[in-house]
Amino acid sequence: MRTPEDLARYLLENGIDAELLRDVGDTPTVEAAARALGVSPQEILKTLIFFCRGEPYAVIGHGTEPISDRALADYFGVGKRQIRLARAPQVLELTGYAVGGVPPFGHRTRLPTLVDRGILSFPVVYGGGGDDHTMLKITPAELVRVTDATPVELNHR
Repeated sequence: MRTPEDLARYLLENGIDAELLRDVGDTPTVEAAARALGVSPQEILKTLIFFCRGEPYAVIGHGTEPISDRALADYFGVGKRQIRLARAPQVLELTGYAVGGVPPFGHRTRLPTLVDRGILSFPVVYGGGGDDHTMLKITPAELVRVTDATPVELNHR
């Protein structure tokens, strides 16, 4: 399993302008991470893995609003039944990180990435840092650059 040290190495090796915030407290949920950092939940990223027609995608949302499977289905031009959220073992297999600390990049498998457009309005956002006690601080512009993410509206029903 990958750790924050693996993510730190990835940041350094790839010249990524981001900072790992270590030992910030328990951060397994958006709410817990926001409390630990003293920021709004909307500034907290969540990196989820979804399958569309059996193909995995990293999907980066933010805040406590769920990512809409309808929005993903609309984006891909498929029915909602074609969209499935990955289970914890699949997330670990694809990313190398356990649920609760999945960073938006540096995964075992490079995945096509979608990012919620709402994230782009913040000067700085915070994502998983490799475990549930570490957070990644990054600008949305750098996040999009590093992940080559496609901005999409992910919260409509």
